Amino acid sequence: MSITDELFEMRDVAIAAVREAGAAIRAVAAQGVKEIVFKGEGKRDLVTEADKRSEQIIIDAITRRYPDHRILAEEGTGTGGNGAYRWIVDPLDGTTNFAHQYPLYCVSIAVEHRGEPVVGVVFAPYMDELFVAIKGGGATLNGTPIAVSGVTDLIGGLLCTGFPYRLDGPTNNLVNWGNFVLRTQATRRDGAAALDLCYVAAGRFDGFWELNLQPWDMAAGALMIQEAGGTISDPYGNAFRVDGHDIVGSNGHLHATMLDVLAMSKNGHGAGKPNAETEQLAGQADTATASDAATI
Repeated sequence: MSITDELFEMRDVAIAAVREAGAAIRAVAAQGVKEIVFKGEGKRDLVTEADKRSEQIIIDAITRRYPDHRILAEEGTGTGGNGAYRWIVDPLDGTTNFAHQYPLYCVSIAVEHRGEPVVGVVFAPYMDELFVAIKGGGATLNGTPIAVSGVTDLIGGLLCTGFPYRLDGPTNNLVNWGNFVLRTQATRRDGAAALDLCYVAAGRFDGFWELNLQPWDMAAGALMIQEAGGTISDPYGNAFRVDGHDIVGSNGHLHATMLDVLAMSKNGHGAGKPNAETEQLAGQADTATASDAATI
C-alpha cells in the first residue's frame, strides 16, 4: 500500500491523540494515583484512572474524525464500525510501571488495514519521546529517522522480553529467559512491550520476544521495527499476525539465532548450555579470577 494523504491524516490524528492522552497521564502522575482496579485473578494486571482517561481521550479523537472506523481498545471502550480501517489502542502500556512511578510507560496507537498495520504511533510521556511509523515511509523518533542496530552476533546483543501475568502456565517464558541470559550480552525486562519494540526500532535493543500478548501491545511497535529495517515474525518464524499472541522482533541479523534459541524450549530442552563463544568468555573470566587469587 502506497503512502497516501489518508495515512498522513490518520498519523496526525493519532499523534494529537497520544499527546493529549500523555498530558492526562502526566497530570494523574503529578496528583498521585488514587484509583487502582485489578483485572482477572491476583494483583498483577492493573487499571488506573490514567488508563481510563487516556482511552476516553483517544476514542473521542478517533470517532470525531472517523465515525465509521472500527476500534479495538484495551479497556473495552472500542467501537464496531464498518470502515476498512481498525484502530488498535493501548491507552497506557506499562500500567504497573506507572503505578510504581517507574517511568517506562507509553501510549500506543496503530491503524490496521486488512490485517496489516499501516500507521503506528507510540508516545512515552515521561521522557517526551514520540515514535512514528507509516507503512512504506520509515520510522522516526521525535521527527528524526531511526534504524535498527547493526549487531550481528547474539553474544554481543542486548535483548528484551516480558512475562505474562500468570506465571504458572505452560508459556510463562521463564525457560526462554534462561536460555537467552546464557547467550546474550544482557537481557532486560522493562514491562512495556510497545515501548520495547520501539527501542528495537531505534537500535537501543537488538531484539525482543514475548508470548501471550494482545494486538494493542504489538501492532504499532511491530510496524516501527519493520519501517526501521528490522524483522518481525512469530516464534516459529511464521509471518507476524496482529491478532496472534506471540512476537519476535529483531534487527534482522539476530533473527534466525533468536528463533533457534526459542526452539530449544519448544523441543523440551529447557535451559541449555551457553554457546561456544559464551563458554570461551566464561573460561577466560575463570582463568583471570584464579590468577588474581594466586597473587594475593
